[in-house]
Amino acid sequence: MGKLRILSYSGEPFADRREAGALLAGELSHLQDGNTVVLGIPRGGIVVADELAMRLGVELDIVLARKLGAPHNPELALGAVSESGDVYINQEVAGYAGADKFYIRHEQEVQAKEIKRRAEMFRRARPKIPLEGKVVILTDDGIATGATMQAALWSLRREKPKTLIAAVPVAPPDSLNRLVGDADELLCLRAPSGFAAVGQFYENFRQVEDEEVLGLLSGTAMARKKG
Repeated sequence: MGKLRILSYSGEPFADRREAGALLAGELSHLQDGNTVVLGIPRGGIVVADELAMRLGVELDIVLARKLGAPHNPELALGAVSESGDVYINQEVAGYAGADKFYIRHEQEVQAKEIKRRAEMFRRARPKIPLEGKVVILTDDGIATGATMQAALWSLRREKPKTLIAAVPVAPPDSLNRLVGDADELLCLRAPSGFAAVGQFYENFRQVEDEEVLGLLSGTAMARKKG
């Protein structure tokens, strides 16, 4: 069982993703060494990760995981698939959403194809960093059901990091409790009970496009100014 650290149960919004990344960096300042890598889940999570990595002075990389959307409600995650092919299915959600094994298989194929597209694009900007023996910090701009984060954590664990830390700005308490066993440490800045969507906890929750992610992975100043 990993260590769960929740700093506040407040629902006070962040100004933007960069403020969230800066606040996470303040809590993880002891990890400013060459053995640490920060990984972001695109698209929004890579902005948080970039700010966190800059403030810690460590390497930045990307992890690719896609949620499996429910029938007639693609925003509801019934599971997720990662870049390495790991799949997580929330059987309870799949059951009440009416997702049978044929639907799930099709949705998995669709999202795996999108992961392949993103990998071909993003890996040109930044080749994958080997993670064996590293302290790995995985972040996103927030967690809703936790399906995408869980698939990513499963995938990263297979790469044999020394320590695997999940650090997020905001998440509902029940999702954190489901994820705590998948990381050595799970840090969340705010875990409000009245949780509907990640975007409600940001004053600025603009869309992040692929071009900006590419810019951040390439280390361009212009992409950072957008954050």
